[in-house]
Amino acid sequence: MITRPRRLRRTGTIRDMVRETHLSTQDFIAPLFVKHGKNIQDPIRSMPGQFQFSPDTLVLEAEELWALGVPALILFGLPDGKNPTGSRSWAEDGIVQIAVKEIKDRLPDMVVMTDVCLCEYTDHGHCGVILDGVVDNDTTLELLARQAVSHCDAGADFVAPSDMMDGRVGHIRRALDDAGYQDRGILSYAVKYASAFYGPFRDAADSAPQFGDRTGYQMDPANALEALKEAELDIEEGADMIMVKPALPYLDIISRVREITLLPLAAYNVSGEYAMVKAAASKGWLDGERAMMEMLMAIKRAGADLILTYFAKEAARKLRNEN
Repeated sequence: MITRPRRLRRTGTIRDMVRETHLSTQDFIAPLFVKHGKNIQDPIRSMPGQFQFSPDTLVLEAEELWALGVPALILFGLPDGKNPTGSRSWAEDGIVQIAVKEIKDRLPDMVVMTDVCLCEYTDHGHCGVILDGVVDNDTTLELLARQAVSHCDAGADFVAPSDMMDGRVGHIRRALDDAGYQDRGILSYAVKYASAFYGPFRDAADSAPQFGDRTGYQMDPANALEALKEAELDIEEGADMIMVKPALPYLDIISRVREITLLPLAAYNVSGEYAMVKAAASKGWLDGERAMMEMLMAIKRAGADLILTYFAKEAARKLRNEN
């Protein structure tokens, strides 16, 4: 007798019935870039379809995402000034703080997350304070905590430390608790590799390091066991959700981290992954929409509960149309 798995693929309805992995608009977190000014929606050259927004246009984008069923966004700020310590990152009138307030005023139920890092705010472009030519871990912790508290002062629901300093989740958790924000969450970039796939993001956020690179604090792409260690440490320090970044080249890491925690697991479908699909589709080398959905399904299938993706609006529209 021939075994015939194709019986379960014969029609679209049958395929839908037996599908193992499902994508939903509720899975998506949309990364957005915000800068000072009004009526700004500047295209990001290396990320077609993505923009740098001013707070007023950002709110309109958030409203569109919310109407499509995308429940959350994460904000990255482009400050109006940079210095060695990135002090505009925790200023009450900082760009992320302004943007959070405006979004929460208009969309109080939307989940607003904020990236917590110094790279966009320092004149040297590194993720922490430079002492003797290197990023000093422990000096940086206090500044990250100040940034996180200021974001919650503005109304953020979750802060997302992406700096990869040792001990920062615990330090931020204590600072939030001391400030009365026991109810605000931490989405930790627990497993963040030193990746070539961040290139377009650094264009979008103006955050490229002015010297050296970030291999001294971001993870070596060759290491998998270290990813489990990093995830376990952040869980012990009080993370409410953890993240693997990038997503597509590290599906094996997503799967392995999924096995060691019951916490919600996010994966960041990063700028380079987005840009590759957009570039190839523009050349007619692949079907961009199908590639997008296949990529997102693969990330979900690997074990991610949530996907940070620049495809959020486009994928949400497709899912809405299918339903």
